Amino acid sequence: MAIFSPGFQGRRRPANGLLPPGQYATEGFPVLSAGPTPRVSPDIWELVISTESGEQHRWTWSELQALPKATPTVDIHCVTKWSKFGTSWEGVSLDTLLDGVETAAAYVLAHSYGGYTTNLPLADLRGGKAWIVYAYDGRPLTAEHGGPARLLVPHLYFWKSAKWVRRLELLETERKGFWERAGYHDYGDPWREQRYDGD
Repeated sequence: MAIFSPGFQGRRRPANGLLPPGQYATEGFPVLSAGPTPRVSPDIWELVISTESGEQHRWTWSELQALPKATPTVDIHCVTKWSKFGTSWEGVSLDTLLDGVETAAAYVLAHSYGGYTTNLPLADLRGGKAWIVYAYDGRPLTAEHGGPARLLVPHLYFWKSAKWVRRLELLETERKGFWERAGYHDYGDPWREQRYDGD
């Protein structure tokens, strides 16, 4: 049975054009998870990108750290209606990781340590729109926020930014992830309030 984090209240701020519809701004960083928090040591962590043909590209923790670093500062928006402005991260662009990966896939299913999954169009991981991040606000990413590394796709609702990421499975046809099977929207655009299936 899934364990859900308790609710929370954020500091409300008037809409200023930066907030998607139905959101409120918070200064904190709420922690929400479906299930227990995996504790994954960087010593055993690895990231795998698997293609539709079965080819696998792998990075250990040290290999990921050796790649060119990106330091995105982005706003994030949770489907539970909080938004946080100007979050600062460090990690590796998906453009870097996908460079040289031959694929005709149109979709990705992100897999996490702990069993969580979420689906995205592959186009939403390219073009400077997504990263594998391992630091937040100048510090290593804590397990509660998805450490040692998580997916960061800030233009979509934050459930698409899978915590504890371990594999990106490239697919020719879309396959729903954990929350999508439970009735959440397949895409999750906060500006279009795509919270649930049918929005």
